[in-house]
Amino acid sequence: MTESCRILVDADACPVKEEIYKVAFRHKVKVTLVANSYLRIPQHPDINLIVVSDGFDAADDWIADQSGTKDIIITADILLADRCLKAGATVIAPTGKPFTPDTIGGAIATRAIMADLRGSGDQVGGGPKPFSKKDRSAFLQALDAAAVKVSRSP
Repeated sequence: MTESCRILVDADACPVKEEIYKVAFRHKVKVTLVANSYLRIPQHPDINLIVVSDGFDAADDWIADQSGTKDIIITADILLADRCLKAGATVIAPTGKPFTPDTIGGAIATRAIMADLRGSGDQVGGGPKPFSKKDRSAFLQALDAAAVKVSRSP
């Protein structure tokens, strides 16, 4: 892959860091994990950690400000995904679900509806379903495909 291609990770609660490293090593892509506090990362020249302040959305702001067309963003945060898509980045959730310009509007609307329901005191589900082996496998496939696609883009 070209030197400018990289994977930016919203790392604080990311459950697929090991999978990210595997794909990055295979495709020779640099990885930047962004977190509000120190995380253990492999000692490797292509993996680095950016620790931002614990201010509201500090990690999201850093990632959004840095993202561009040769970047793959890993996040479950819908609003961050929207910001990165607007910058031309490829965005994938840890479950392997891609965020795209065609799907992000619906995801934002669903997020707003769920927030309104929670705010009104309505019981809304029991939170996200547990992270599964199927999610992990779907993520690996999606990230690998994205790495190939981004590497071939001009």
